[in-house]
Amino acid sequence: MDISSILQGGYQHPLSRSWQGRRQLTKSMFMYPIFITDDPDASVVISSLPGQRRWGVNQLESFLGPLVKKGLKSVILFGVPLNCEKDGRGTPADDPSGPVIQAIKKIRLLFPSLYIACDVCLCEYTSHGHCGLLHADGTINTKPSVTRLAEVSVNYAKAGAHCVAPSDMMDGRIKAIKQALIDADLASKCTLMSYSAKFASALYGPFRDAAGSAPSFGDRKCYQLPPTAKGLARRAIQRDMVEGADIIMVKPALPYLDIISDAAQLAPDHPLACYQVSGEFAMVHAGAAAGVYDLKTMAFETTESMVRAGATLILSYFTPDFLDWLET
Repeated sequence: MDISSILQGGYQHPLSRSWQGRRQLTKSMFMYPIFITDDPDASVVISSLPGQRRWGVNQLESFLGPLVKKGLKSVILFGVPLNCEKDGRGTPADDPSGPVIQAIKKIRLLFPSLYIACDVCLCEYTSHGHCGLLHADGTINTKPSVTRLAEVSVNYAKAGAHCVAPSDMMDGRIKAIKQALIDADLASKCTLMSYSAKFASALYGPFRDAAGSAPSFGDRKCYQLPPTAKGLARRAIQRDMVEGADIIMVKPALPYLDIISDAAQLAPDHPLACYQVSGEFAMVHAGAAAGVYDLKTMAFETTESMVRAGATLILSYFTPDFLDWLET
């Protein structure tokens, strides 16, 4: 056998196997998505998302406390308003008494070292369930949508968010949000994480159940990217870099590992996030429940593939599990 044919000597021991990866999963790589509702005492099971709940602000101490002790470093907040009056411009999104701003303030008080990101979108707060403001014919009205998203972002930052993360996919919103943060003297105090390559995926179903954010008519294919659009995703990533994004994100993750890899090459000096979305999480659980594979093994395999593709930050509902699994 030729000398160059021998590879197994390099990974024959558990420790030397670990050295073959360029990066290893760590607790700090995981950001936990949590759903905050406007019932302050809520703890409501989300049936389509195993182990996940909608939380009220009064439950945050008992919910997050044990996770912080295990090493939780960051969360991303999604508001779920159930008791408010929704309208065409998403007025409840930055209501000072609404769930997101109340949760920011509560978490800052309870857990000063916990990094707080806030998803910025209007779909949970508009009467029509779309991610922006609409023309009379039901199509997206981009300019006022972007203005409104920037306004919400600034108000989250003023409340104490460490990071704002626009997920709406409106053209030009990164530039508008960055400028609004600059004008408010918050640009150096608040990270801007862009959902740069967010695809119109079939994997968002459980999230829409959790957040109550399904559109009342039509779909979001006119502003979320087509699943086949590799070139468009690359252009969106490059645009958001120029417009001032501090972190680039790809969503979903597992079906778009090639886009994560492209993003790592296009934005080598930016942190690169990916979102292991609700449908991905639910599929891993469903397969394990059906005896197809071991849950922990597949959770590691899927997230390690994201790191291998180039991700440095993973938004995942598996975060509490990894806080335990990465101890051993």
